[in-house]
Amino acid sequence: MARESFAIGNVRVRAGSTKEVELPITRLVTGGDVSLPVRVVHGREPGPTVWVNAAIHGDEVMGVEVIRQAVATLSPRTLRGTLLAVPVVNVLGFMTGDRYLPDRRDLNRSFPGSARGSLASRIAHLFMTEVVSKCEVGIDLHTAADRRTNLPQIRADLDDPRTRELAEAFGAPVMLHARLRDGSLRQAGRDRGATVLLYEAGEALRFEEEPIAVGVQGVRRVLAALDMIDPLPPAPEGETPPAEARTSGWVRARGTGILHLEVHLGDRVEEGQRLGGLSDTFGRRVRLVHADRPGIVIGLTRAPLVNAGDALIHIATPV
Repeated sequence: MARESFAIGNVRVRAGSTKEVELPITRLVTGGDVSLPVRVVHGREPGPTVWVNAAIHGDEVMGVEVIRQAVATLSPRTLRGTLLAVPVVNVLGFMTGDRYLPDRRDLNRSFPGSARGSLASRIAHLFMTEVVSKCEVGIDLHTAADRRTNLPQIRADLDDPRTRELAEAFGAPVMLHARLRDGSLRQAGRDRGATVLLYEAGEALRFEEEPIAVGVQGVRRVLAALDMIDPLPPAPEGETPPAEARTSGWVRARGTGILHLEVHLGDRVEEGQRLGGLSDTFGRRVRLVHADRPGIVIGLTRAPLVNAGDALIHIATPV
């Protein structure tokens, strides 16, 4: 018996086919329509239904390329299950390179949303209704905020066995146990019964080869772990398994000046180790920056000019 077609919006996607769907969001003041783009890869054989999304923050473009490359490797004729790929959730922010929506709301604090609420709330509601409610697993792709960069990492509830299994399968360098945030997609998805991984890597408004490669491979590893695609070749001999961290924190500037860092993403540091220094505009060193804990550098500022209290180096402490 042929597998049933997949319903989304006002269309149905037959088994063994791929279809791009536009879900209406709103209309611009110029009269143009704005829609949420979704590519549905509806496998010929039964299996889980999974979503992967990017650009909930409009300036976090790296995930768009991760999705493009990952989906390009899939065939609906051999896929077991269904994949919903949503490369751009915050369409309006994406068009202007802005993290937020036009009214400055953070879409990732607006879930599960409401059909009658703000624009952010309506987009969140649409995404929950047409995507999340149909899926068992979700992968939410992010980058660091403006003028920061992140080491490729999975943030998830590692106390949940199913989530931990998929986080390990993803294979990012670090798995960080992260609490759920009110209004986030991860929390709303969890409340609907989905297992959600959040992938953080790279910088805003940048395509970077390594974070993209880790993301593409991670998405494919999760699909393989769910038996939606055939097993991938084993990891190269000597590849380090993901490091698990339960806590993390930012080293903050204890003065104002021009920052010169002496560490890189992925470096392991010891408590008290010198990580860099602050200088005045003539190059005179005014203060050193030291690690306040041992761990792995998972995030860095890219801003050379810092004020007292600014976040400089994000360190995760492995278990």
